[in-house]
Amino acid sequence: MAEEAKAKGNAAFSAGDYSAAVRHFTDAIALAPTNHVLYSNRSAAHASLHDYADALTDAKKTVEIKPDWPKGYSRLGAAHLGLQNHAEAISAYKKGLEIDPNNEALKSGLADAQASVRSRSPPSDNPFASAFSGPEMWTKLTADPSTRSFLQQPDFVKMMQEIQKNPNNLNLYLKDQRVMQALGVLLNVKLRGANGGDEMEVEQESPNSSSSEPAREEKKPAQQAAPEPEPEPMESTEEDREAKERKEKALREKEAGNAAYKKKDFDTAIDHYSKALELDDEDISYLTNRAAVYLEMGKCEECIKDCDKAVERGRELRADYKMVARALTRKGTALAKMAKCSKDYDLAIETFQKALTEHRNPDTLKRLNDAEKAKKELEQQEIFDPKIADEEREKGNEYFKQQKYPEAVKHYTESLRRNPKDPRTYSNRAACYTKLGALPEGLKDAEKCIELDPTFSKGYTRKGAVQFFMKEYDKAIETYQEGLKHDPQNQELTDGVRRCVAQISKAGRGELSADELKERQTKGMQDPEIQNILSDPVMRQVLVDFQENPKSAQDHMKNPMVMNKIQKLINAGIVQIR
Repeated sequence: MAEEAKAKGNAAFSAGDYSAAVRHFTDAIALAPTNHVLYSNRSAAHASLHDYADALTDAKKTVEIKPDWPKGYSRLGAAHLGLQNHAEAISAYKKGLEIDPNNEALKSGLADAQASVRSRSPPSDNPFASAFSGPEMWTKLTADPSTRSFLQQPDFVKMMQEIQKNPNNLNLYLKDQRVMQALGVLLNVKLRGANGGDEMEVEQESPNSSSSEPAREEKKPAQQAAPEPEPEPMESTEEDREAKERKEKALREKEAGNAAYKKKDFDTAIDHYSKALELDDEDISYLTNRAAVYLEMGKCEECIKDCDKAVERGRELRADYKMVARALTRKGTALAKMAKCSKDYDLAIETFQKALTEHRNPDTLKRLNDAEKAKKELEQQEIFDPKIADEEREKGNEYFKQQKYPEAVKHYTESLRRNPKDPRTYSNRAACYTKLGALPEGLKDAEKCIELDPTFSKGYTRKGAVQFFMKEYDKAIETYQEGLKHDPQNQELTDGVRRCVAQISKAGRGELSADELKERQTKGMQDPEIQNILSDPVMRQVLVDFQENPKSAQDHMKNPMVMNKIQKLINAGIVQIR
């Protein structure tokens, strides 16, 4: 099933297992090759693996199938941007904005593409700069088995992104063996195996050499190979050292803020998060944490400001989509707390929906459902007006008298929107539905009428009438009899019982035509109560005794419970007495 495969792909994507997501989306596409959403999702999974060529192919297919879908152009722009095709990326984002000018994802993507064009600079003097430039870095790391697994580790990805922004940052991470392994892959340096195997050639341009020819190490026999020297770290600048110290101080401030937050010392927590933000503005978790504190303090406007900053800065830094989703969820929660009328919930609902497009988190989904429910309840309170409800009900009555039943239903519905607690309106609309032959809707309204006022006899007459027309005569009798308990002198209820008994008697006397009998038996066999009676071993023996053992049958007739079940079978046309 395509939907099942799609669901598995979404789950894998949310869990960060992008390779599995690609496989599941591929399975879904095989089952539903014209579903544009599947190609869009697989494009996103390819892009997350930095496989931008395949991401571009899927994005083009998405736009081909659904050219009026803005998200397809968002995928197309992202793929082009990953391939450094800045002009094509800008063009794709602009086309999407022509369809949906207010689409935030397209606006953000266009801004990123334009910023990339503006920030393009001449090659760095750093000899390693070319190794870390462009999407080729991610392609090499993905292709090599020794580094592929590192890409599933967020801290490694963040380190490589910082090195890609500024190759001099490599000095900060040289002690990390994963970074050294990645450097070897990017520079085509084949390291010696851990088991002391042969040392392989290393082909690398010397940073200090003026010659254009690469220096080659002479291959030596394995038995004479000296221990491989540790790579010499690049010289660290004062600025790099200060940046690293600031990041470490910022993390310590964050930890202090977390501790204060747990102790409900909110002012102290805000001070620590603010200091962390001053030290390092490239980690949006400081903003989202401070927003959480403001939310706890009831300072919703300050919370929203921090969340907006976190989203904006997160887009600039290409932060983890889960962090952006968290900021949007906190903003939505603050907006929902500030809501005073139903319309105020619109922005909160929209914000939760944006958060879910970033990351489908169960907590965000619950908050969205709660906001939608609260909006609906407030809407009901805002439009509640018994006076207008009575006016609409009277208009419905006039149309009912003129036998204009659809128009009557329209006014009764508006009346119920204004006052959903009036049983009379449900009763009247049930009568309309019965006249129109919409028996399930009529039955539902009649039952709602009885639920609101169990003593209102009209609810029982409406429900009994519907059941009578549905040829459920035994159920109709039960309904009429229940109504007579509340209003013993009601003629409509008494007449209803009489009509049902007459119909049931026809079956008992064998006066039904073959078609009528067959129809009643078919309907009866669909009734769960009839099915239970016929599957009861005791009742099956009773039926056998009625045919073969008259004396035993007389004994059974003294049992009220047995006779009640026999009567139900007679009413359903299953048993006939001749």
